[in-house]
Amino acid sequence: MKAAYIHIPFCHHICHYCDFNKVFMKGQPVDEYLQSLEKEMELTVKGNPSVLETVFVGGGTPTALNEMQLEKLVVAIQNQLRIDKNTEYTFEANPGDLSKEKLAILKDAGVNRLSFGVQTFNDELLKRIGRSHRAKDVFESIDNAKAVGFENISVDLIYSLPGQTKNDVIESIHTALSLGLVHYSGYSLIIEPKTVFYNLMQKGMLAVPGEDAEAEMYETLMEQMELHGLHQYEISNFAVPGFESRHNLTYWNNEEYYGFGAGAHSYINGMRQSNYGPLKKYMEPLAKDELPIMDAHQVSREEKIEEEMFLGLRKTEGVSIRHFQDKFNENPIHLFAEQINQWSEKGLLKMDEKRIFLTRQGRMLGNEVFQSFIGVSNH
Repeated sequence: MKAAYIHIPFCHHICHYCDFNKVFMKGQPVDEYLQSLEKEMELTVKGNPSVLETVFVGGGTPTALNEMQLEKLVVAIQNQLRIDKNTEYTFEANPGDLSKEKLAILKDAGVNRLSFGVQTFNDELLKRIGRSHRAKDVFESIDNAKAVGFENISVDLIYSLPGQTKNDVIESIHTALSLGLVHYSGYSLIIEPKTVFYNLMQKGMLAVPGEDAEAEMYETLMEQMELHGLHQYEISNFAVPGFESRHNLTYWNNEEYYGFGAGAHSYINGMRQSNYGPLKKYMEPLAKDELPIMDAHQVSREEKIEEEMFLGLRKTEGVSIRHFQDKFNENPIHLFAEQINQWSEKGLLKMDEKRIFLTRQGRMLGNEVFQSFIGVSNH
């Protein structure tokens, strides 16, 4: 096993678009949760940890933990998992949450990558989407992170926000690029059930830019990143070559990974599993030395083949024909001839002797392409 994801579900503040497994931090059993988390790692790895290539601590907001709790978390990770100097070890962070003390704790623990949820540099929009930080907090947090010695820093941006214009998006991208970072992610807003935005939309009280504007914003994002020498290595991700997120590539390469924490998903020995989301339900089995698995599914060969295609096509380099053949003893060109021809004719997919990949136009309509690979390889 090469990768682990660790989920910290606590937030000081819940954003209007967020549907991740999270709880408002006040009054929550944070310390007990961290103990349960360590127990889950221990039971899963069973004293036989291999050196991990990537560890990603996400949430929620991992940096919502106070200094003592953060220390407790990184010590638990060090105790149970094997991390060395080559491990890509990422913490998700909220701008404004990372005191110099917290940054020092992370740095000392071997964390070498930070991913800041910035979303936009427009303060008015930040307020509208329920973010607690403002643009100035981003500059300060990134300055502090650089001062402590962090070089591998990423920021997330979201476009197609309510009331956002193309100019807003361009300004945010320019501001983000002016920080001179090595990695950027840009996602379009997806309105998920059980969120503030979803409820507003149901009442007709949420004006979003619409599909055409969204496509223009995405086009702008791709152009600007390219102009500034950042390589688009996946539909939503751009990096200085060599600084691609190795952790996320684990998912897109369809490789297995541990998932620890409430609501976390894992892929271990051909099983896709998900943990209980509510804290109490997650912690109860662990108190009895049992794993908090809510759901487990043995992935069939057919599903693996389909996943290899639609996850792999998210990467700009696409699906390697040779790797696919080595892995499944099948040629994807024959297996998916119909889909490949259909999308190639529409100009959304291309193929050379080495790989099958989305065209630039295909990246705009990726979901339609991915859909078509599901439920076909059933021989």
